[in-house]
Amino acid sequence: MAPTHVLRCCQRGLAWIPVIFIALVVCWSYYAYVVELCIFTIPSIGEQIVYLIFFHLFFIMFVWSYWKTIFSQPANPSKEFCLPKAEKERYEKEERPESQQEILWRAATSLPLYTRTGAGAIRYCDRCQVIKPDRCHHCSACDMCVLKMDHHCPWVNNCVGFSNYKFFILFLAYSLVYCLFIAATVLQYFIKFWTLCRRKSAENCPKNELPDTHAKFHVLFLFFVAAMFCISILSLFSYHLWLVGKNRSTIEAFRAPVFRTGSDKNGFSLGFRKNIAQVFGDQKKYWLLPIFTSQGDGLTFPTRLVNADVEQATVTLQPEPNNRAAELPVSPVTPLSESQNRLLSNDQHANNIGDHQADSTLKSADRETITVSMESES
Repeated sequence: MAPTHVLRCCQRGLAWIPVIFIALVVCWSYYAYVVELCIFTIPSIGEQIVYLIFFHLFFIMFVWSYWKTIFSQPANPSKEFCLPKAEKERYEKEERPESQQEILWRAATSLPLYTRTGAGAIRYCDRCQVIKPDRCHHCSACDMCVLKMDHHCPWVNNCVGFSNYKFFILFLAYSLVYCLFIAATVLQYFIKFWTLCRRKSAENCPKNELPDTHAKFHVLFLFFVAAMFCISILSLFSYHLWLVGKNRSTIEAFRAPVFRTGSDKNGFSLGFRKNIAQVFGDQKKYWLLPIFTSQGDGLTFPTRLVNADVEQATVTLQPEPNNRAAELPVSPVTPLSESQNRLLSNDQHANNIGDHQADSTLKSADRETITVSMESES
């Protein structure tokens, strides 16, 4: 027990190395920009004031969003997704997967679950001993099930999911703006210092050139670091913007979620505007602030409504009599209107909607027949 405990402590300590590295780079960039560039290098007071105001604005938003991403506790499944004590004991005693699935199917009938495993079974985490809600996955690094898990990021030493995905997007956005601002404002002084370094003696420099001081090393290195981070962050930020527009997580982008009717990579997509609102909320005034405004509770999510063909057998949520729960019948589906943005809560509801559509079609046909007959009589 002792060696294992020590090993876990060492792993947790080593996991903070990337965060400490980023913190040190940010602290150095603050010193290099404020002290070495603005105070010791820029001769114009007006230019110093303007640069310092915008720099501190971007710096505060960057540090704020980074802090929220690191220290936001990942959201976990609620107690209702845990098996009752008696069912849990039966599940652990059962050795046959079919019998275990029967127990899970009975427990899942009262839960809002619409996604399945690739084989059509109930998604259950043996490690956390909970039935996984939709879009929930187990993080091996955090050793817990995380709601709407996107990925585990070593640069924040935290799992990015439902509780901090907005903060992570803002962290990427403000870090990109921070690096772009530094690179853009340092560029002219970088060129001057670079030119100065290539001259043999400072006496031959024109009067408009900067003096040869130790500040040039900070300015030169600051531009290289800002440009390097800017290029690397840009690609990651663009990719996550694409994911937000599609309402997908990184895991779902590589492996499409499986619904009762089969896998569907766009199963949670509600349209571009609604997809953005899922992460940033309805009130646009809070979008740029690292304040939690994401919609929902992380346990259930709106999705494109799909309905079985009226003339075909509906998809059942109950296991087959022969205990082959993994083999579920799949029927043809047709997408309905986007305003109906949730999956059917149960099969009875699916039948009711199908019957209602059939009745509406028959009534529409009857009205057209009556209209035609009246026109012919007139």
